[in-house]
Amino acid sequence: MLPAILVIEDETTLAKNIRTYLMRYGFDVHIADSGGGGLKEFERFQPDIVLLDFNLPDMDGVEVLAKLRTLDAKIKVIMITGESSVKVAVSAMKAGAYDYLNKPLVLKELKMLLEKAAGHQRMEDALNYYQQREAGESGLDRLLGQSAPMQLLKQKISQLLEAERLLEEGTPASVLIIGETGTGKELVARAFHFDGPRQDRPFVSINCGAIPPNLLEAELFGYEKGAFTDAQKRKTGLVEAADGGTLFLDEIGDIESAAQVKLLRLLEDRVVRRLGGTRDLPVNVRIISATNQPLEQAVDAGRFRSDLYFRLRVLQLELPALRDRGDDILLLAEKHLAKQCKRYNKAGLRFSAAARKALLGYSWPGNVRELLNCIEQAVLLAQDPVIEPLHLSLRPVVSRADDKNTPNRQTDTIDLPGSGIDLEELECELVAQALEKTRGNVTKAAKLLGLTRDTLRYRMEKYRIKPSS
Repeated sequence: MLPAILVIEDETTLAKNIRTYLMRYGFDVHIADSGGGGLKEFERFQPDIVLLDFNLPDMDGVEVLAKLRTLDAKIKVIMITGESSVKVAVSAMKAGAYDYLNKPLVLKELKMLLEKAAGHQRMEDALNYYQQREAGESGLDRLLGQSAPMQLLKQKISQLLEAERLLEEGTPASVLIIGETGTGKELVARAFHFDGPRQDRPFVSINCGAIPPNLLEAELFGYEKGAFTDAQKRKTGLVEAADGGTLFLDEIGDIESAAQVKLLRLLEDRVVRRLGGTRDLPVNVRIISATNQPLEQAVDAGRFRSDLYFRLRVLQLELPALRDRGDDILLLAEKHLAKQCKRYNKAGLRFSAAARKALLGYSWPGNVRELLNCIEQAVLLAQDPVIEPLHLSLRPVVSRADDKNTPNRQTDTIDLPGSGIDLEELECELVAQALEKTRGNVTKAAKLLGLTRDTLRYRMEKYRIKPSS
């Protein structure tokens, strides 16, 4: 569909010639012979592109342009001028003109410029649509859960976002998100971006573990033509693409040493240099990274730079495993069941009591991602309105006593008292005992409990336990 054009031109013959020529090719064209008349026609007609004369009888063309942009900040305006002056062109472009043409006009060139402007407008509309859709699918309200760990997580994110809004200059602190596979680390990164002050800027995500190491550096930092054999033209990297917004580096623990060096320089100096390039390009990008690996161990083993590690984890968030979130399991299951029922046109499906019990009793090694896949499969398999445990296809849980691959497995059983036990109280006591036994050494205590150091830190914060206590 061709765009609607408004021509604001006081030379009546020229305006009519433009309208006749463009209408021959299917454009919808209206004309006005003054700045004031053009503004009124703009509000009534709502064109896609405006052709605006620089010299009008009642007001200056740049003044009209400024008023047009207050009515529609994204309107494409092409300035027409009889003065082939650099000064006029510069003032028009500074005021927000898309482009300009000198008189006498070549109508064929005008038509080509209009088609180019229309193409840009369609591209901007598409990008805006996808960004708005992405924003609608992201944010704190998408982090479902009422359990204590999730409430604490959302509270921390809100506090950090509030601090970011008060930041007067510079780039927000880097965030490192840790958690098991499938806990929703990218969802948290999106909440940071789309609920923060950078929400109208790009959000660029890359899985560092999914790209071969020899290609990752080129993807992140770009390259110049001739930088290597296959570099036939210049390529902008993802860091530049995220300028002004957020770059999310998932599986950051898989990044190779060469890329680590360049990433460290980006964090320290806020500049990027393309492969084969000689210039440093300033960028304003906030870095959010995520990993399911214990990066501290990678640092100790020499696989990950310690200075980069501390630059990435200025702020650190740990996502709780699904098995630690209690009734959130049912909340997520019900929400996703409703979504999949609508998607597959299977209204009225519900979980039986046995299925709900099975969902709560399962350990969810794949976390939320496994739960969502499990519910979708159940919807596909269900022939009756009630979803039973057999529809869930949960994997049998192998106990540590039976798992021959588990080192130092505990073969003794624990007799539960008839009155039951308080799991949180027991967990708190075990954490305290481990710290007491290791004289407050968190790393050693984590090994005693079979946890990562970061997971133990989360438990200590949860129960307000200090190493000295």
